[in-house]
Amino acid sequence: MTVRGGESPRMMARGPAIIGGMSFADWLVGRSSRSARLPARIEELRGPAQGTIMLPRYMSFVGLRECDVTDAATRRTMYGIVLTQGQHNDVARYLNADLLRADWPQISGALDPALRRACERRFRLTDDPTKAPDDHGETTNEPAEALAMRFRRIRDYL
Repeated sequence: MTVRGGESPRMMARGPAIIGGMSFADWLVGRSSRSARLPARIEELRGPAQGTIMLPRYMSFVGLRECDVTDAATRRTMYGIVLTQGQHNDVARYLNADLLRADWPQISGALDPALRRACERRFRLTDDPTKAPDDHGETTNEPAEALAMRFRRIRDYL
């Protein structure tokens, strides 16, 4: 059965699919592709290994604008935000190469699969599921699932 302008009743009930399966990140104006947002090499990441980082408003949400880089859980959350929301200069400015390598086993499971693969290719990171040592040489007990849940809450908030 065809109604109004050749649309089926089923299509009218759902509404026309103009954009289809695009992610919200693809809708954002001026948004670069994943690979364009990542520096060419991990050596270009020049973020601090200690101290506090103040994220710009467009990447922060209530409760996490300032990040103490020495706190492993906070740093991993902030790195996830910068990787998913930041532009090329943000990734280079706020992420530290050594800390990203150490935290990658925990961070990688919480990222979008395409972004994770892009980071692994660009920065030559491994997808090793073993736990990485934190700043004091101790292994972390924060499972990747908990970090993934935290990233989802942040993404849903933004």
